[in-house]
Amino acid sequence: MAIKLEDYESTPKFAGDYEAEMEALQERLAKVQVAHIVHEKRSMILFEGWDAAGKGGIIQRMTAEWDPRYFHVWPIAAPTEEERNRHYLWRFWNRLPANGNIAVFDRTWYGRVLVERVEGFCSKADWKRAYREINDFEAQQIDAGTNVVKLFIHITQETQDKQLAERIDTPWKRWKTGTDDYRNRARRAEYLDAMHDMFRRTDKPGAIWKVIDNNHRKAGRIAALRYIAETLEALVPMDMPEADPEVVALAKAAFGYKPKK
Repeated sequence: MAIKLEDYESTPKFAGDYEAEMEALQERLAKVQVAHIVHEKRSMILFEGWDAAGKGGIIQRMTAEWDPRYFHVWPIAAPTEEERNRHYLWRFWNRLPANGNIAVFDRTWYGRVLVERVEGFCSKADWKRAYREINDFEAQQIDAGTNVVKLFIHITQETQDKQLAERIDTPWKRWKTGTDDYRNRARRAEYLDAMHDMFRRTDKPGAIWKVIDNNHRKAGRIAALRYIAETLEALVPMDMPEADPEVVALAKAAFGYKPKK
Protein backbone atom coordinates (compact mmCIF):
# COMPACT_ATOMS: atom_id res chain seq x y z
CA MET A 1 0.00 0.00 0.00
CA ALA A 2 1.34 3.42 -0.96
CA ILE A 3 2.41 5.67 1.89
CA LYS A 4 0.42 8.92 2.15
CA LEU A 5 1.60 11.34 4.81
CA GLU A 6 -1.88 12.72 5.40
CA ASP A 7 -2.73 9.33 6.92
CA TYR A 8 -0.29 10.05 9.77
CA GLU A 9 -1.78 13.17 11.32
CA SER A 10 -4.41 11.96 13.77
CA THR A 11 -2.56 9.92 16.40
CA PRO A 12 -3.96 10.89 19.83
CA LYS A 13 -1.85 12.21 22.67
CA PHE A 14 -0.04 9.58 24.73
CA ALA A 15 -2.42 8.55 27.52
CA GLY A 16 -0.25 6.23 29.60
CA ASP A 17 2.62 6.73 32.05
CA TYR A 18 5.07 8.38 29.67
CA GLU A 19 8.10 8.29 31.97
CA ALA A 20 7.62 4.63 32.84
CA GLU A 21 7.09 3.63 29.21
CA MET A 22 10.11 5.63 28.08
CA GLU A 23 12.30 4.05 30.76
CA ALA A 24 11.17 0.56 29.74
CA LEU A 25 11.89 1.24 26.07
CA GLN A 26 15.31 2.66 26.83
CA GLU A 27 16.10 -0.47 28.84
CA ARG A 28 15.05 -2.62 25.86
CA LEU A 29 17.19 -0.54 23.53
CA ALA A 30 20.16 -0.84 25.87
CA LYS A 31 19.86 -4.63 25.60
CA VAL A 32 19.56 -4.32 21.82
CA GLN A 33 22.86 -2.48 21.76
CA VAL A 34 24.51 -5.13 23.95
CA ALA A 35 23.23 -7.79 21.54
CA HIS A 36 24.96 -5.94 18.69
CA ILE A 37 28.22 -5.88 20.64
CA VAL A 38 28.13 -9.50 21.83
CA HIS A 39 27.07 -10.95 18.47
CA GLU A 40 29.13 -8.49 16.38
CA LYS A 41 26.12 -7.26 14.43
CA ARG A 42 25.75 -3.86 12.83
CA SER A 43 22.77 -1.65 12.06
CA MET A 44 21.92 1.71 10.53
CA ILE A 45 18.98 3.73 11.80
CA LEU A 46 17.94 6.45 9.36
CA PHE A 47 15.90 9.53 10.23
CA GLU A 48 14.26 11.75 7.65
CA GLY A 49 11.44 14.23 8.13
CA TRP A 50 10.39 17.84 8.15
CA ASP A 51 12.40 20.65 9.69
CA ALA A 52 11.51 20.95 13.40
CA ALA A 53 9.76 17.57 13.29
CA GLY A 54 11.53 16.31 16.42
CA LYS A 55 14.14 13.95 14.97
CA GLY A 56 16.77 15.12 17.43
CA GLY A 57 14.53 14.57 20.45
CA ILE A 58 13.81 11.00 19.35
CA ILE A 59 17.51 10.29 18.75
CA GLN A 60 18.44 11.76 22.12
CA ARG A 61 16.03 9.47 23.93
CA MET A 62 16.85 6.44 21.80
CA THR A 63 20.55 6.64 22.65
CA ALA A 64 20.19 7.73 26.29
CA GLU A 65 21.25 4.36 27.73
CA TRP A 66 23.69 3.35 25.00
CA ASP A 67 27.42 2.87 25.50
CA PRO A 68 28.95 5.74 23.49
CA ARG A 69 31.84 3.54 22.34
CA TYR A 70 29.56 1.46 20.12
CA PHE A 71 27.33 3.92 18.31
CA HIS A 72 27.71 7.12 16.35
CA VAL A 73 25.17 9.79 15.45
CA TRP A 74 25.90 11.41 12.09
CA PRO A 75 24.18 14.80 11.64
CA ILE A 76 24.10 15.25 7.89
CA ALA A 77 24.31 18.84 6.66
CA ALA A 78 25.11 20.31 3.26
CA PRO A 79 28.12 18.58 1.65
CA THR A 80 31.53 20.16 1.93
CA GLU A 81 33.48 21.20 -1.15
CA GLU A 82 35.49 17.98 -0.94
CA GLU A 83 32.27 15.95 -0.78
CA ARG A 84 30.67 17.86 -3.66
CA ASN A 85 33.64 16.89 -5.83
CA ARG A 86 32.79 13.19 -5.39
CA HIS A 87 29.77 10.95 -5.90
CA TYR A 88 27.14 11.98 -3.33
CA LEU A 89 27.20 8.55 -1.66
CA TRP A 90 30.93 8.78 -0.99
CA ARG A 91 30.53 10.59 2.33
CA PHE A 92 28.08 7.94 3.55
CA TRP A 93 30.36 5.02 2.73
CA ASN A 94 32.83 6.61 5.16
CA ARG A 95 30.20 6.55 7.92
CA LEU A 96 29.00 2.94 7.70
CA PRO A 97 29.04 1.04 11.02
CA ALA A 98 31.63 -1.55 11.97
CA ASN A 99 30.75 -4.90 13.54
CA GLY A 100 29.18 -4.42 16.95
CA ASN A 101 28.16 -0.86 16.15
CA ILE A 102 25.04 1.13 15.35
CA ALA A 103 25.17 4.16 13.04
CA VAL A 104 22.39 6.73 13.43
CA PHE A 105 21.87 9.14 10.54
CA ASP A 106 20.08 12.42 11.27
CA ARG A 107 19.19 13.00 7.62
CA THR A 108 20.66 10.76 4.98
CA TRP A 109 21.44 10.06 1.34
CA TYR A 110 17.75 10.73 0.69
CA GLY A 111 18.67 14.39 0.56
CA ARG A 112 19.46 13.70 -3.09
CA VAL A 113 15.79 13.07 -3.89
CA LEU A 114 14.39 15.59 -1.41
CA VAL A 115 16.18 18.89 -0.77
CA GLU A 116 18.57 18.58 -3.73
CA ARG A 117 15.66 17.77 -6.03
CA VAL A 118 13.29 20.46 -4.78
CA GLU A 119 15.87 23.23 -4.42
CA GLY A 120 17.59 22.47 -7.72
CA PHE A 121 20.95 21.54 -6.20
CA CYS A 122 21.30 18.70 -8.70
CA SER A 123 19.92 18.02 -12.17
CA LYS A 124 16.70 16.13 -12.88
CA ALA A 125 18.77 13.33 -14.37
CA ASP A 126 20.82 13.17 -11.14
CA TRP A 127 17.89 12.80 -8.76
CA LYS A 128 15.95 10.43 -11.02
CA ARG A 129 19.01 8.16 -11.26
CA ALA A 130 19.44 8.36 -7.48
CA TYR A 131 16.44 6.12 -6.75
CA ARG A 132 18.21 3.17 -8.35
CA GLU A 133 21.53 4.10 -6.75
CA ILE A 134 19.97 4.35 -3.29
CA ASN A 135 18.11 1.05 -3.60
CA ASP A 136 21.30 -0.65 -4.76
CA PHE A 137 23.33 0.95 -1.96
CA GLU A 138 20.90 -0.19 0.74
CA ALA A 139 20.61 -3.66 -0.79
CA GLN A 140 24.40 -3.95 -0.71
CA GLN A 141 24.43 -3.13 3.00
CA ILE A 142 21.67 -5.60 3.77
CA ASP A 143 23.34 -8.36 1.73
CA ALA A 144 26.56 -7.70 3.66
CA GLY A 145 24.77 -8.17 6.99
CA THR A 146 23.90 -4.62 7.99
CA ASN A 147 20.36 -4.01 9.25
CA VAL A 148 18.63 -0.93 7.83
CA VAL A 149 15.85 0.80 9.78
CA LYS A 150 14.24 3.83 8.10
CA LEU A 151 11.96 6.32 9.84
CA PHE A 152 10.23 9.40 8.48
CA ILE A 153 9.14 11.85 11.17
CA HIS A 154 5.99 13.64 10.06
CA ILE A 155 4.25 16.77 11.35
CA THR A 156 1.60 19.05 9.89
CA GLN A 157 2.27 22.60 8.77
CA GLU A 158 0.49 23.87 11.89
CA THR A 159 2.74 21.83 14.18
CA GLN A 160 5.86 22.87 12.29
CA ASP A 161 4.93 26.55 12.64
CA LYS A 162 4.47 26.14 16.39
CA GLN A 163 7.87 24.47 16.68
CA LEU A 164 9.60 27.12 14.59
CA ALA A 165 8.05 29.86 16.72
CA GLU A 166 9.17 28.10 19.91
CA ARG A 167 12.71 27.96 18.60
CA ILE A 168 12.73 31.71 18.04
CA ASP A 169 11.18 32.37 21.46
CA THR A 170 13.60 30.09 23.34
CA PRO A 171 17.18 31.46 23.49
CA TRP A 172 18.67 28.00 23.99
CA LYS A 173 16.92 26.66 20.89
CA ARG A 174 17.54 29.52 18.44
CA TRP A 175 20.69 27.87 17.12
CA LYS A 176 18.49 25.08 15.71
CA THR A 177 16.66 27.30 13.21
CA GLY A 178 17.71 29.44 10.28
CA THR A 179 16.68 30.82 6.94
CA ASP A 180 16.78 27.39 5.28
CA ASP A 181 13.79 26.32 7.39
CA TYR A 182 11.70 29.04 5.78
CA ARG A 183 13.00 28.39 2.28
CA ASN A 184 11.90 24.78 2.69
CA ARG A 185 8.59 25.72 4.36
CA ALA A 186 7.60 27.85 1.37
CA ARG A 187 7.83 24.80 -0.90
CA ARG A 188 5.94 22.30 1.22
CA ALA A 189 3.77 21.11 -1.68
CA GLU A 190 6.86 20.35 -3.76
CA TYR A 191 8.45 18.53 -0.84
CA LEU A 192 5.30 16.46 -0.37
CA ASP A 193 5.48 15.38 -4.02
CA ALA A 194 9.15 14.47 -3.61
CA MET A 195 8.49 12.57 -0.37
CA HIS A 196 5.69 10.53 -1.86
CA ASP A 197 7.90 9.68 -4.85
CA MET A 198 10.64 8.66 -2.41
CA PHE A 199 8.31 6.34 -0.51
CA ARG A 200 6.97 4.79 -3.70
CA ARG A 201 10.38 4.14 -5.19
CA THR A 202 12.46 3.18 -2.12
CA ASP A 203 10.09 1.31 0.20
CA LYS A 204 11.70 -2.08 -0.29
CA PRO A 205 11.82 -5.42 1.58
CA GLY A 206 14.49 -5.18 4.25
CA ALA A 207 14.50 -1.40 3.99
CA ILE A 208 10.88 -0.35 4.47
CA TRP A 209 9.79 3.11 5.54
CA LYS A 210 8.08 3.66 8.88
CA VAL A 211 6.23 6.96 9.18
CA ILE A 212 5.97 8.36 12.72
CA ASP A 213 3.22 10.87 13.49
CA ASN A 214 5.08 13.27 15.80
CA ASN A 215 2.44 15.97 16.08
CA HIS A 216 2.19 14.98 19.74
CA ARG A 217 5.78 14.61 20.88
CA LYS A 218 5.27 12.06 23.65
CA ALA A 219 3.18 9.74 21.47
CA GLY A 220 5.62 10.08 18.58
CA ARG A 221 8.70 9.37 20.67
CA ILE A 222 7.15 6.29 22.22
CA ALA A 223 6.02 5.01 18.79
CA ALA A 224 9.46 5.57 17.26
CA LEU A 225 11.41 3.90 20.07
CA ARG A 226 8.99 0.98 20.23
CA TYR A 227 9.29 0.42 16.48
CA ILE A 228 13.11 0.54 16.58
CA ALA A 229 13.26 -1.83 19.55
CA GLU A 230 10.83 -4.33 18.02
CA THR A 231 12.53 -4.22 14.62
CA LEU A 232 16.05 -4.73 15.91
CA GLU A 233 15.01 -7.37 18.45
CA ALA A 234 13.75 -9.38 15.47
CA LEU A 235 16.93 -8.86 13.45
CA VAL A 236 19.65 -9.31 16.06
CA PRO A 237 20.08 -12.42 18.27
CA MET A 238 18.97 -11.46 21.77
CA ASP A 239 20.37 -14.49 23.60
CA MET A 240 23.36 -13.90 25.86
CA PRO A 241 26.25 -16.39 26.33
CA GLU A 242 26.94 -18.19 29.56
CA ALA A 243 29.56 -16.69 31.84
CA ASP A 244 33.14 -17.48 30.75
CA PRO A 245 34.34 -20.38 32.96
CA GLU A 246 37.81 -18.83 33.16
CA VAL A 247 36.36 -15.55 34.42
CA VAL A 248 34.14 -17.40 36.90
CA ALA A 249 37.17 -19.27 38.25
CA LEU A 250 39.11 -16.00 38.61
CA ALA A 251 36.18 -14.40 40.46
CA LYS A 252 35.97 -17.36 42.84
CA ALA A 253 39.67 -17.11 43.59
CA ALA A 254 39.62 -13.32 43.93
CA PHE A 255 36.61 -12.76 46.18
CA GLY A 256 34.82 -16.07 46.68
CA TYR A 257 32.24 -15.52 43.96
CA LYS A 258 29.21 -17.81 44.08
CA PRO A 259 26.72 -17.96 41.17
CA LYS A 260 23.24 -16.66 41.89
CA LYS A 261 20.60 -19.37 41.90
